[in-house]
Amino acid sequence: MNISFRIIDPSDILIILPLMQEMGSFEVPENILKERILEMSTQSYECIGVYDAEELIGICGLWFQTRHYAGKSVEADHIIIDKAYRSKGLGDQLFSFIYEYAKNKKCNWIELNTYVQNFPSHKFYYNQGFVIKGYHFVKEL
Repeated sequence: MNISFRIIDPSDILIILPLMQEMGSFEVPENILKERILEMSTQSYECIGVYDAEELIGICGLWFQTRHYAGKSVEADHIIIDKAYRSKGLGDQLFSFIYEYAKNKKCNWIELNTYVQNFPSHKFYYNQGFVIKGYHFVKEL
């Protein structure tokens, strides 16, 4: 494996589409998902690509903002590694990259959400030093 991590240029952002669809945790038609990804790339959003040589094998979106309780922060979003590459330590490497990248952007805090049924992710995030601070509520309008 020749693993590298880099920010995906907004002009190439649609390369994340297949991995986003692989998540399977939401049913959004492809045309709407494309529109949303393109719109996200114009906001305070960046996306890390995880590559094996030049093949995109993982992604992690990053939302940057200033929060009253944390100062400058980053929210990690839609984190996925291709199934063939899981359980090989890439998650640890990815988060090491995220931590350094966020520190270089002067972030004080990193947060994320995970689905309540995704128990393997809970264990991983606990091992990364994350703690549960609250619940994430949603309401469709």
